[in-house]
Amino acid sequence: MALKHFRTLTPILMATYQSKTFGQTQRTTLTPTNSYSCSTGEEDTKTTAGQTVVSERRGCVVTVAINRPEARNAVNQETARRLLEELQAFESDPDLNVAILHGRGGNFCAGYDLKMLANQKAPLKLEQDVTKGPGPMGPSRLQLSKPLIAAVSGFAVAGGLELALLADLRVVEESAVMGVFCRRFGVPLIDGGTVRLPRLIGLSRALDLILTGRPIGAHEALAYGLANRVVPDGQALQAAVQLAEQISTFPQQCLRADRSSAAYSCYDAPSFTQAMQYESEHGVPIIQAEAIGGAIKFTTGEGRGGKFSKD
Repeated sequence: MALKHFRTLTPILMATYQSKTFGQTQRTTLTPTNSYSCSTGEEDTKTTAGQTVVSERRGCVVTVAINRPEARNAVNQETARRLLEELQAFESDPDLNVAILHGRGGNFCAGYDLKMLANQKAPLKLEQDVTKGPGPMGPSRLQLSKPLIAAVSGFAVAGGLELALLADLRVVEESAVMGVFCRRFGVPLIDGGTVRLPRLIGLSRALDLILTGRPIGAHEALAYGLANRVVPDGQALQAAVQLAEQISTFPQQCLRADRSSAAYSCYDAPSFTQAMQYESEHGVPIIQAEAIGGAIKFTTGEGRGGKFSKD
């Protein structure tokens, strides 16, 4: 949502992975569309100039940035399409372990572009069957098989909040503001906000935010469990990259199996028994694939005393 600044607040199993896209399990074979300089970690500016979404590859990590700072990174149809393409490309790339979603110019995302909506001459056509197409914000109906981190600065409101909820983890800057600001304009949450938010922070707290539309700051978000880390202003992306790089060092089959089981138990499992069965079926094969090798490393002294590095 394009908003006026009404207030300032400071205070890896296969080379091609299977994932659920719009509720259907399928193999994705897309490849990234941007050019990267892998040696420097810098984007090829000639290929990203004027794009509404730009990405940068850093080893096993890719950052995806919304690039409409003049609209506080509000999402229009082109931006939604590009966000979907970038996250699908991440999902299908066996060399990438973690993606980071962020916004350029000081804001994460101010939601759907209401100026575009207000000036829409033809009726807006949206796919209501969530198994057949993307949501208005683009990637909101994806169920990724690999971790996504949101690096949140400035406003992450309305549809922008819904994009942040798509992530596994949210690294939030101290002055960031989150909230269901679209409450004021009769714009519904149709990109997973009413589904993911209650799961993350509980129904009571979710309804407080959904019904009132009130802003929530970084530290309250941390207390709620909406934020996972709070960092000084200007450091969300750096902190998210460090977190992503740490996650990328772990055995990936095991990590993804555990992540998948946690998501299944939260959203899809009809019973405790079936959730436990899913965990067993997806976890036991990992013992041969990764756990035995890990145990051998442990016997040589690696990781002793709770250490997470070889240093």
